[in-house]
Amino acid sequence: MILVFLLVFLNPPPYAFALNQEGLYLLQVKQSLSDPTNALSDWNNRDDTPCNWRGISCNSLTRQVESVNLSDSQLAGPFPLFLCRLPSLRSVLLVNNSINSSLPVDISACRNLTTLDLSQNLLVGSLPHSLAAIPSLQNLILSGNNFSGEIPASFGQFQRLQYLNLAENLLHGTIPVVLGNISTLKELDLAYNPFFPTHIPSELGNLTNLEQLFLAGCNIVGQIPSSFGRLVYLQNLDLSLNRITGSVPSSISESKSIEQIELYNNSLSGELPLNMGNLTTLKRFDASMNEITGAIPAGLCGLQLESLNLYYNRLEGTLPESITRSETLQELKLFNNKLSGPLPSQLGANSPLQRLDLSYNRFSGEIPGNLCAKGQLEDIILIYNSFSGEVPESLGRCTSLGRVRLKHNRFSGRIPDHFWGLPKVFLLELAENSFTGEISKTISSAHNLSILSISNNRLAGSLPDEIGSLEALVEMSASGNGFTGQIPRSLVELSKLVKLDLSENKIDGTIPEGVKGLMNLNELNLANNRLSGSIPSDIGSLPVLNYLDLSSNSFSGEVPIELQNLKLNVLNLSNNQLSGELPPLYAKQIYRNSFVGNPGLCADLDGLCPKISQSKNKNCVWILTFIFVLSGLVLVFGVVWFYLKYRSFKRNKKRATVTKWRSFHKIGFSEYEIAGCLKEENVIGRGASGKVYKVVLSNGEAVAVKKISGGVKKGDFLNAADTERDEFETEVETLGKIRHKNIVRLWCCCNAGNGQLLVYEYMPNGSLGDLLHSSKAGLLDWPTRYKIALDAADGLSYLHHDCVPPIVHRDVKSNNILLDGELNARVADFGVAKIVKRVGKAAESMSVIAGSYGYIAPEYAYTLRVNEKSDIYSFGVVILELVTGKPPTDPEFGEKDMVKWVCSTYNQKGVEQVIDPRLDSTYKEQICRVLDIGILCTSALPITRPSMRKVVKLLQEAG
Repeated sequence: MILVFLLVFLNPPPYAFALNQEGLYLLQVKQSLSDPTNALSDWNNRDDTPCNWRGISCNSLTRQVESVNLSDSQLAGPFPLFLCRLPSLRSVLLVNNSINSSLPVDISACRNLTTLDLSQNLLVGSLPHSLAAIPSLQNLILSGNNFSGEIPASFGQFQRLQYLNLAENLLHGTIPVVLGNISTLKELDLAYNPFFPTHIPSELGNLTNLEQLFLAGCNIVGQIPSSFGRLVYLQNLDLSLNRITGSVPSSISESKSIEQIELYNNSLSGELPLNMGNLTTLKRFDASMNEITGAIPAGLCGLQLESLNLYYNRLEGTLPESITRSETLQELKLFNNKLSGPLPSQLGANSPLQRLDLSYNRFSGEIPGNLCAKGQLEDIILIYNSFSGEVPESLGRCTSLGRVRLKHNRFSGRIPDHFWGLPKVFLLELAENSFTGEISKTISSAHNLSILSISNNRLAGSLPDEIGSLEALVEMSASGNGFTGQIPRSLVELSKLVKLDLSENKIDGTIPEGVKGLMNLNELNLANNRLSGSIPSDIGSLPVLNYLDLSSNSFSGEVPIELQNLKLNVLNLSNNQLSGELPPLYAKQIYRNSFVGNPGLCADLDGLCPKISQSKNKNCVWILTFIFVLSGLVLVFGVVWFYLKYRSFKRNKKRATVTKWRSFHKIGFSEYEIAGCLKEENVIGRGASGKVYKVVLSNGEAVAVKKISGGVKKGDFLNAADTERDEFETEVETLGKIRHKNIVRLWCCCNAGNGQLLVYEYMPNGSLGDLLHSSKAGLLDWPTRYKIALDAADGLSYLHHDCVPPIVHRDVKSNNILLDGELNARVADFGVAKIVKRVGKAAESMSVIAGSYGYIAPEYAYTLRVNEKSDIYSFGVVILELVTGKPPTDPEFGEKDMVKWVCSTYNQKGVEQVIDPRLDSTYKEQICRVLDIGILCTSALPITRPSMRKVVKLLQEAG
């Protein structure tokens, strides 16, 4: 017996150390989930307990599972209800996975849970009513999913809940009053849900323990409840991106613990409460982009604020002197108001001021000398005001400055020497003032200077050679000054230079040798100077030059034939002393104005050279011969024309079809001239509904003709017209009455029995999509791309906000943004546009989806609801195209679309992996700002997308 006992002890049966029951439950959890990365590889039945498994935490005494944390594990599948069988389970964290389906109704079986965090997953359906039946639940975090429906009324029955986060879902209905019953609540976050237009329940003022309240982007209307004054422990209040009206309630000053108030992008009006000075703990106040009037309260400025943003309002009066008492102020942004008067002389003396933006106001007086007293000032933006006086010497010692914008003021006097050479400045904009003196040689120390804008001042003297040491310089605009001397030889060694504008000065000498080193030069403007000598042939080797203006100088010699190598949008060599023959490419009437005022040029162009005289007899014979030949041709042509018209009349009469020719502008051509040029060799584009032809008219001008051979098939997914009208009728109705510089002009149209013709202005550079995604993309540097984005936004803003009724384009994409000869953008192709006819009604529902793959807003694909927000999403994709240089659908994205690829790559690998590598890195800050606008426009929730008018303003500020 003793031997048998020893054998059993030394060789226990295989079930002696079997996995306990909790481990078996967890293996059921593993079996129910997809685990592509083997994150749960150590979950196995070889252990006796799961306490050492990844993501599992157990009680040190009882060895029972208390916490399951499998965040960021790429797990997929429905919520594993087997977790609820763990009797001591307190916490479940499955953040940032692919948990899908809907939450089970019997999730209340997890009776002992205190924390449930399922944020950033793919959960759908309604929020279970039974969640409120978990008696010990303190933290419920379900943000970043696709929950829909209303917030259950049962949520008002939580007994111990402290944190409720339902942000970034698809919840609708209204914000329920019953949430005011959760007296234990410390944080409530419902931001970015597409609620029906909803008021803030005054009952939320009963949450006297509340510390954080986030209701941004919730489609809130009405006023801020005065009951918020009872939230004495509130630290953070975010009501931004809504439609809140009324004034900021004075009761808000009762919140003695508040540190941050975000009210931006609403419709608040009235004056700010005078008692805001009672908010002694307030660090950040942002009420920008509203309609707030009156003066800035002195008490508000006397607080220990770190950030004060009140831009895009209607504020008047002066900046209170109390702002100088703040010892913490880092950011002051008051641009786009009606503020006036001088700035407080001690502004910045006591605070570590970093960013100051007072542009587009009516401020006057001098720049305070203490702005950079703490040595941390990075941005000073004072453009479009009435400031005067000189730049303080102290700013010349402010080595932290990176962005200086003083354009369009009344500054005068000499610019301090050291101000020219600030080592971190990348943007120095001093244009449109009355500065005098010279550019100091200390500019050689401005190693990061990318943009130097000093046009339209009274600067004089020679341009210093030291400018040539600014290797980062991309743009130099110095027109409209009194500069003399010669162009420095070193200037042509700046390989990154994109724009050089020295026009309207008194510069003499010749263009330096070595111009071919300016390989990135896009614009060269030396007009209205005293330059002489020959035009260097090296200019013809500049690969991206498209703007060349050397007019009103004293250049002599021949026009270099090498200029034919350039793809110029602007060429002006007029009013010089050039001679010889023109290069064949330019010996055409359309280039006549580029060469006028050069008596020595010889070409067969009217107005350039006198024609060789002939004898009177020869002239008479020639004239008589011409008259007889012309008369014969007219006779023959008349007979043929009459015959053709007669046949056409008979044919049309037989078909009972009448051709209707409608013009919307004054034109100098007929339908017959157009019809005769619709040949296959003139095709420049093809679409779902027909072909586009380039037609060169008899007067030398070109037009684009779109021929729609037949109606668009009903039910087509791409470019399908509404059932109410075909594409031709829609485009005629829409474009025929639009007049805007950024929308393509429809000259005229013809609706005949065998097809329809639409005649537009011709766009020499084609579509943005074709140019951006071709070998010619190098022509689109960042300034050009930014200008295209702003032009297109202006056009769409006109459609959405200035047309009555508004017009929704419904097919915004890069191929429908056309570029003229100077790369100005125009929105085109209105074949599926929708005139929105509504008064306080929901968005209209379409019978089919219009748009193009990669550009369609997510809600449009399953609701067929059309409104301006759909266009804004599509335009956001265009912005992402401009930033990334990639098409909206690309194999590199895998199963993602452009929007998801940009967001995930941005977050995981950094912005450098998103930006088009062909773009100059000196524009990185501006590119990042525009990228942020594109991401905002492509928000999954329509309510969080800005209006197109806001997009225009954001783009203007980004620039």
